[in-house]
Order: sequence, then C-alpha cells, then structure tokens
Amino acid sequence: MLDRYNKISSGKLDPYYLRAKARDEQKDRSNYKMAELWSELTEQRKDGVPSLELKRELADRMLENCIFCERRCGVNRKLGGSGACGVLESKISSVFLHMGEERELVPSHTVFFAGCNLNCVFCQNYDISHLNQGRKVPAEVLADRIQNGGGKNVNWVGGDPTPNIPYILEVLNLISVSLPQLWNSNMYISEEAMEILSGLMDVYLTDFKYWDEECAERLSKVRNYTSVVKRNHLHAEETGDLIIRHLVLPGHLDCCTKPLLEWIDSELKDPRVNIMSQYRPVWEADKYEIGRQLSSEERSEIRRLRRKYSHLGGMR
Repeated sequence: MLDRYNKISSGKLDPYYLRAKARDEQKDRSNYKMAELWSELTEQRKDGVPSLELKRELADRMLENCIFCERRCGVNRKLGGSGACGVLESKISSVFLHMGEERELVPSHTVFFAGCNLNCVFCQNYDISHLNQGRKVPAEVLADRIQNGGGKNVNWVGGDPTPNIPYILEVLNLISVSLPQLWNSNMYISEEAMEILSGLMDVYLTDFKYWDEECAERLSKVRNYTSVVKRNHLHAEETGDLIIRHLVLPGHLDCCTKPLLEWIDSELKDPRVNIMSQYRPVWEADKYEIGRQLSSEERSEIRRLRRKYSHLGGMR
C-alpha cells in the first residue's frame, strides 16, 4: 500500500510530473486537430510517461468544449460559459499545510478550489463547493508557494479539482520540487480527463460516496455515478496509489456502504480504505432522510465493518 508514494518520499523515485516535464520538447501543436493530439498521447504512452506539454495542449483545448467531468456540459469556458460546476476560471478558496489528513500525508500542501461538479445536499464544504467562494491566484504565485511551502506532497482538492485541470497543469509546469501529487476528488471524471491525469498523479485520494445509483441521483444530482466512479478507480490503480474514503450516511449502510466495500475488496488490488463515521447534517440535508446523526446501532455496525475490512489498511 502507498508503494509509489513512499518511494517518491524517500527519494527512490521521481514523481510522474517531473518525468512528464523531462519529455517536453517545445513542439508547436497549435494546428493539430484534437484527434491528432489524442493519437500522439496514445503513442507517447506506449514508451513511457507522455509529456506535460502535450497534456497542457489537450487540457487547454478541452476548455472550448468542457468535458472534464462526466456531466459533459460541453460549454466553451474560453468564451464565458460555465457548466454545472459553476467554474469559469479557477478560483482558490485556501492554500495551507493540512495537518488533518492521513498520517503518512501530513503536512500536506493542500489547495482548495472553489466549485464542484456534484451537487451534494449534505456538502460539508458548501461555502466553496456551491457558493464558489474563492479568489483567482496567478499560477506563478501558487507555484512559488508550493516550491517553498515545506509540504510532503501537493494535495489538489475542492470543491473538486476536476474543472481546474488546465490551471493545475500550468502550476505543475512551473515547479520542479520532487513532491508526490495527490488527486483528492469525488472521481466523477470523464475518461478523457482521466487520460490526462494518468501519468501525472501519484496518489488518488478518493471520495467514494454511494453504491446505489438512485441514491447518487437524489442526493448528489448526478446520473450513472457508480458506474463512472468504479471505472475511474480501476483506471487510477493502474498507475497510482489509492486511498479511498467512504463517509457513511445515516440509513445507507445496506444500500451503499456494504456493497461498496464488498466491491472494493473483490475488485481493487491494494487500496487503503477509510470508513468514516463523522457525518453531520449540513447544507440541505434536513430535507432528506439523512437529516440526522448516525444512530448508535449504525456506529456499532461501522465498527464491525472496520474489523471485517481491516486488511484494507484503514487509517481512521
């Protein structure tokens, strides 16, 4: 578990983004069609990590028809369009050394973006996710802060980092310190965006919310949630380490928590799993069945599940 992360932290391995930068060749691709860019990415992947330069070009083009997340809104963000996430240009809510993450990760240089591609009725960070509270920070300013910040890694989070991939790649192009890159996300990401992230992110720190598709549509306003997130976890573990967080919702142990954990145990290779019981009803939760704390019976069942899945390396 966390094999790649530990090797980077001990200086035995370079983070992906440094390898991607080493492959850059200052090639003019401005006249390439999107299909040609994707074809080049496929060819580069055959013999190593594709170049950051190529991925930056792809991400920049995707702003003209935004499909970074699986909502696939298709808006032209360069011309002022914003989709379901509300993100036009990247805004940052806060940047700080986070001491509350998993013990191996702290201090984690954490970047909280405003905006989110989900619309969870129980959002714990609704002020930045739904109200988009944040400010524009030039990439060079954030890069300098990361270079000199003293963190053990860079933790891209939100809201959700997915709508901000072009900005993140711009920052990565400006830094050169050997720091593992953490993708801290709900994983409702398009296949195209996952191809860009693959070979850049060393650790996927995921938030796996539901198993039942109807629960996801009702409580987070998205369709095909489980099929998308399952696909992306399988993709992520091909190249990076996996830390999966699952926040148990009241009344959702049987429909979501238990089948979700069974799938992780049977289908994923070597993840670390945190079964979290700190749910509290906020935002609009009181309009739904989750407008209460976990019961003592539910907390007892969570303790039983932690024992059952202790081999998955839970850290909380």
